[in-house]
Amino acid sequence: MDNEILELYEQVKDKLTMEEFQAKINDISKENEDLGFVDDYYAAEQVVNNILGASKDDQKSNGEILDIGDLEPGSQAAIVGMINSISNPKSFKTRKGKFGQVCNMELKDNTGEIRVVLWTENIKLLKNFKEGNIVKITDVDIKEGYRGDNEANLRPRSTITHFKEADLSKFPTYEENITDIEDLVPDTKANIIARIIRIPTPRTYEKDGKEGKVASLELKDATGEISYTLWNKNVDLIEELGLDAGDSVKILGAQVRERNGELSLTHWDGRIIKGDFDVPEFSQEFIKIGNITEQSNIAIKGVISKLQDVRTFTRKSDGSEGKLRNFDVTDDTGSIRTTIWGHDTDILLTKGDIVKIIGADARFDDYTDSGYSLNTNFNTQISINPENLSDEELDIFNEIKQKVSQIKRLSEVEEYDEDGIEVDVIGRMFAIGEINEFQRDDGSVGYARSAKFSDGEGRVNLTFWDQKAKQEYKPGGAYKIENAKVRLGMYEVELNIGTSARVMELPEDSDQARFLPSFKTIEAMIYTHKSISDVEEDDENLIVMGRIIDASNTREFDRDDGTKGYVKSLEIADNSGSINVTLWNEYAKKDWNVGDAIKFQDPQISFRNDSLEINVSRSTSILEPDESEINDLPTYDELKESIYVPKTIEALEDDDRNVRITGTLKEVFGNKILITKCPNCGNTVNQSSEDFVCEFCGESVDEPKYLLMIPARLEDDTGEISITFFDNLAEELLDMKKEEIINLTDDGSDLGPMEGRIDDLNGLTVEVITNVSFDDYNEEIRLNPKRILSKYY
Repeated sequence: MDNEILELYEQVKDKLTMEEFQAKINDISKENEDLGFVDDYYAAEQVVNNILGASKDDQKSNGEILDIGDLEPGSQAAIVGMINSISNPKSFKTRKGKFGQVCNMELKDNTGEIRVVLWTENIKLLKNFKEGNIVKITDVDIKEGYRGDNEANLRPRSTITHFKEADLSKFPTYEENITDIEDLVPDTKANIIARIIRIPTPRTYEKDGKEGKVASLELKDATGEISYTLWNKNVDLIEELGLDAGDSVKILGAQVRERNGELSLTHWDGRIIKGDFDVPEFSQEFIKIGNITEQSNIAIKGVISKLQDVRTFTRKSDGSEGKLRNFDVTDDTGSIRTTIWGHDTDILLTKGDIVKIIGADARFDDYTDSGYSLNTNFNTQISINPENLSDEELDIFNEIKQKVSQIKRLSEVEEYDEDGIEVDVIGRMFAIGEINEFQRDDGSVGYARSAKFSDGEGRVNLTFWDQKAKQEYKPGGAYKIENAKVRLGMYEVELNIGTSARVMELPEDSDQARFLPSFKTIEAMIYTHKSISDVEEDDENLIVMGRIIDASNTREFDRDDGTKGYVKSLEIADNSGSINVTLWNEYAKKDWNVGDAIKFQDPQISFRNDSLEINVSRSTSILEPDESEINDLPTYDELKESIYVPKTIEALEDDDRNVRITGTLKEVFGNKILITKCPNCGNTVNQSSEDFVCEFCGESVDEPKYLLMIPARLEDDTGEISITFFDNLAEELLDMKKEEIINLTDDGSDLGPMEGRIDDLNGLTVEVITNVSFDDYNEEIRLNPKRILSKYY
């Protein structure tokens, strides 16, 4: 605690302890933490004042009153002056999240002028004062303002009173001269009375790394029109004062600017007063949509009958990103497509809203049914569900709203026999396929994705295109789809979800979602659950679940069109058995963990390599089972015991799968452990001189692919059998990566550095999970290991 505060404590030390004094200081500082001028000394003064009834500053400020021209920074005084201007209060938010207000007054006497700052608790004092009043303000701090001039800050206990004993000769006379718009002069301050004819959407901008906002109101009096620009916090006055088109306002202290020969007004510290002022009435003319031709600055009213999502684009001029949104507006004479840009796309729009648009431009448009489209600009006013509509307008618009807001039942959509009809539907999404990339005739890349959709009464196939295809959709989630376009498929109706469609996920507690059957109910209506052992070839509308018991590495390959593809194999198991799964592309690139539960909705079941397998097609969804479904599956440890049956070599049969064998390696063949493969066709290539040549393709191969292979014999107490370890299993045996081996052996041409390491594998005991197959060439069974459980000498 510094000496100045200790001196203040001396005045009250007989009334409270030092700890109590400090606690009261802390309380006052906390109460006034939003005010920049409140420090510990000020708080200590307030404590003393509250106890003694009057502070030193009160005594000083009630004494001699200084002329405004004699005030100096650092002084605490009472000041008297004529109110020359009062600003509108501005709201602010502190770093700690509290809200407050601040406004300014300008006081004048014959010696000078000073800016007076009033904070939240002072602003209420202004209700009894107006421009031209002579007032006395007590208990103010004089500081140097941000413009270098003196500035007076009020404190929470400051007072403002009418100074009735003032000598009027010491103060200038207030003159509230109202200037007609046509008589405004650049680089001056002016007072005007006008009517608001338009309030465009506020816009944001960036300057010096900070974001600001701006709005330009259009004003009109009997002599002309002018724009009036509000900046940053002043933009909030539109909402705080409840300003709307048609309101009459008095504006005091507006700054007149000139740019490119055109005058405009700017608001800084002036004041906007909304009232019933003597200014000509203004009636906005609205045009019926059916009467629109190519013309500028028109106004319409109507119902949003079709609404598209916000789209981004890149400007050709500077490469920056822009935004636009299209929607159709309908009245009783027709419809017109409307495009809004930039910040206007942030306006919350809903299909069925009544919209009022003032100041848009109509142009010819060959791509619309009406032949015209409407474009907004920076000066366009857009009002959603405006007030003051006539009863006749409300009747017309409500009738249109009922038509455009209709939700079609999917059972009804299923019966459609005409392409191109646009419908709005609600249902649950299921069987969501993977994204398919394709190339259009013009060389551009497109995307497509399929899904199924049901509301419990009917179901349709969905096809998502481009950006809609790349969105994430929740299996079983409730969705509303607007502007879906009917397409008649070969056997059933489909819905195309393209650029003009909208897909919105519905909260489960919403009115629309509550009336949908649950996902489990819809799933049970459409799909048959089968255990793995009951699956049959070409089963349809199937759900299969299991736990992952094996997962291969993802393999990359080249498609015929030159693009990259990806494939991965899983093996899943349940109580009844196991089955292989082939994953493609995006599904193949995901990480799948052994032991995880997995659910396949609508997979393809095919017969391959003498056994059934699951193929994940574009219409297949891979889901995470819910808790009850997971509980019905055996644990991974239980599956290991039931699936991985231990056997001796003597007991093996040629169709055994997932058997567990323990044996010792012998006759490990290390003369050629790297096999060169053609990257195009996968066939073995031979080295000719320094080149690799694929006999199948007939072409030289710059960089072949390598297959790492370690053949051996496995022996236990009952016999021995051939076994070959490939790639990742061979790496695990050698404790080396394939790339290391390739580099160490000079692309496999010289195995000398590896011979010792390969010889060391003889005598190694391994426990493996393996399948058994019959080797036609050697007429014996052999092991195809899938996993090494353990290895030891």
